[in-house]
Amino acid sequence: MKLTVAICTWNRCNLLREGLKQITKLIIPREVEWELVVVNNNCTDATDAVIAEFETTLPIRRLFERKPGKSNALNLAVRQAKGEYILWTDDDTLLEENWLVAYFEAFQRWPQAVFFGGPVRPWFAVPPPAWLNQVFPSVEGAYAMRDLGPNPLRIDGLNTMPYGLNWAVKTQQQRGYLYDSRLGPQPGSNIRCEETTIMEAMLADGCEAWWVPGATVRHYIAAERMTTHFLRRWYSGYGQYLAMTEPPWDGPTLFGKPRWLWRRTVTTEINYRIHRLLSRPEIWVKHLINVGMTRGALSADRSALSRMCNLK
Repeated sequence: MKLTVAICTWNRCNLLREGLKQITKLIIPREVEWELVVVNNNCTDATDAVIAEFETTLPIRRLFERKPGKSNALNLAVRQAKGEYILWTDDDTLLEENWLVAYFEAFQRWPQAVFFGGPVRPWFAVPPPAWLNQVFPSVEGAYAMRDLGPNPLRIDGLNTMPYGLNWAVKTQQQRGYLYDSRLGPQPGSNIRCEETTIMEAMLADGCEAWWVPGATVRHYIAAERMTTHFLRRWYSGYGQYLAMTEPPWDGPTLFGKPRWLWRRTVTTEINYRIHRLLSRPEIWVKHLINVGMTRGALSADRSALSRMCNLK
């Protein structure tokens, strides 16, 4: 079986090096022929030099996508992949040694399935602050954490959906669900959900998907992400995404946005500031999430991205 492991990267050469070192430790089944595709998304750091360091130890192939935006880089990898399946990960992850073996066994066990996903666990750059430790399960989505337990299960909705830094998909089907370039990390945008949108579309079209508990990665969490500022920005981007996919708003507007949304923006900010002073982290973080989501909805350009579920 031919497999493609794919990574898209932008100006994180040091983290990329750590991830590639870990990939050299992967266990490769005898039945597998594989390639490692790394897409340089117009990097200005030493990314190409790092890729070159591994040319003798990995079956690595460098691609270059000049247009900024992760979705553009993802689509290039999809077009160029030579494997029957694409195993996606990121430039800030560490793959467990059995990662590829676990996916290969899943492909054999469920040949009719279209996509698969596995656990994501934290790789903290520094010990997290006490407040974040207390609330981490409630904000794990902002850090792309996912663990659905030790047993395989059918992926059937958002609560069981894998994250884009650890999923695998049949290449032929992936080419029918390309990434929307308006979603995903790119200059000037906090909107994510580029992979989730595709998975949702696949499930809506009747595709089968499975959770693979043995395919584990660890995801780097930098110190600057262990802050309230990061969480506010992340949930703002998610709020933008949700607002763009909702039906049209009714009722009176102010500056083109519903008046009730302006009121909610003010009240959520006030509630957060009060609870930040008086309440436990488990409480004030919920208000912080509301602030981010509401501000994201207020800033959403609904005309630019009216419906994101019809990507075929």
